[in-house]
Amino acid sequence: MTAASVPLPLAPEAVLEHIPEGADLIVPIANGEPVLLMDTLEANNERLSGVRIHQMHPLRARDYIRGKFGDRLRHVSYFLAAGDREAFWAGECDLVPNHFSEVPALLQKTTKCSLVLAAASPPDRHGYFSLGTNADYVASMVGRAPFFLEANQGMPRTIGGTLIHASQVAGWCESDHPLIEVPPAVPGPSDHAIAALIAERIPDGATIQIGVGGIPSAVLATLSGHKNLGLHTELLSDGVIDLVESGVLTGTQKRHRRNKHVATFCLGTQDLYDWLDGNEGIELLGVDWVNNPMIIAQEPNFVSINATTEIDLMGQCASETIAGRYWSSSGGQADFARGAMYSDGGQAFLVLHSQTSKGRSRIRTQLTPGSVVTTLKNTVDHVVTEHGIAELRGRSLRQRAVALIAIAHPDHRDELTREARRSGLLR
Repeated sequence: MTAASVPLPLAPEAVLEHIPEGADLIVPIANGEPVLLMDTLEANNERLSGVRIHQMHPLRARDYIRGKFGDRLRHVSYFLAAGDREAFWAGECDLVPNHFSEVPALLQKTTKCSLVLAAASPPDRHGYFSLGTNADYVASMVGRAPFFLEANQGMPRTIGGTLIHASQVAGWCESDHPLIEVPPAVPGPSDHAIAALIAERIPDGATIQIGVGGIPSAVLATLSGHKNLGLHTELLSDGVIDLVESGVLTGTQKRHRRNKHVATFCLGTQDLYDWLDGNEGIELLGVDWVNNPMIIAQEPNFVSINATTEIDLMGQCASETIAGRYWSSSGGQADFARGAMYSDGGQAFLVLHSQTSKGRSRIRTQLTPGSVVTTLKNTVDHVVTEHGIAELRGRSLRQRAVALIAIAHPDHRDELTREARRSGLLR
């Protein structure tokens, strides 16, 4: 198919013809959301009935998410973010528990997968659109569900699982708007202390997965002296650019996608989006492959680094609630922790500051009531605070309690020891 034979773009309202009553619509994460098409659904909500929109991590707090259109349009979240967190707290939308790697299978099993609505780059001369910043769960649906695309001039063109041919789409429209930017978090002193502890344990040639936030940003900044690292990560952000361009991240030691930097979605600044455009060193692939623990386990010396919000003295990590209130969801934390556990030489690090900004210990005898366990005690490997690293794998409950108390904030160690004795963890 030549560019001349690609079907002409349609008015965004044409999407309504493909949405029957009771439809399940699938929308990608973050900047994969087709802004104009979503605007169109909201503007024409009276023409819809019983429609559910399934999405992780929305960045825009839309009216339909806040329940403004009743049963005509309802949001179903798989990871809370700025766009839907307060709506969930108010009971205006739903949240489905999940491991990120399993979202494509969950959607195919529990929804009709009526239509995928996604942002994309304009078609190339061969008739291929690119899903740009997002492979996530929608790349896994190419050929399995109909797509209606919004070709945004501001969307970078990426390769891997993001390509979809014009013959495979039910229709498409055009738009031109900038992507939402999320600048990297600025690390503080505690972040740098944690990063230094982790960096010295990462061997040259390792393959890394790293999350977002102050601590991950600090870790990336400490890796400039490493050699031949590989990248196999859920989220690709600005911090990897310098490491790729300086030759720290090469991917030469990887078993899968050797010499390529692999992720399932991207979120950052315009610098990142410009860097991604046409960059053949980056492959965005479906989350059911990228986050698959069995795939991760095949990479030797795999290093997983993710944040948690609270941990108890047995090693249970609560990473999706704050002070007992839902904040996000499981994401891919357990996917990578499990994969690293089976990797030859693999290591998984769960990181947190030793106390909150109000001076409350994040290491606790028991998790705060209402907290949800994200990563099981049986899976947790290393826990890191600014005061050190606790190695939990293969240790008894008593040994775990001792190790975790040792990396708690000094102000809380005595009380944690007393509580551990009262609970029977220590004698």
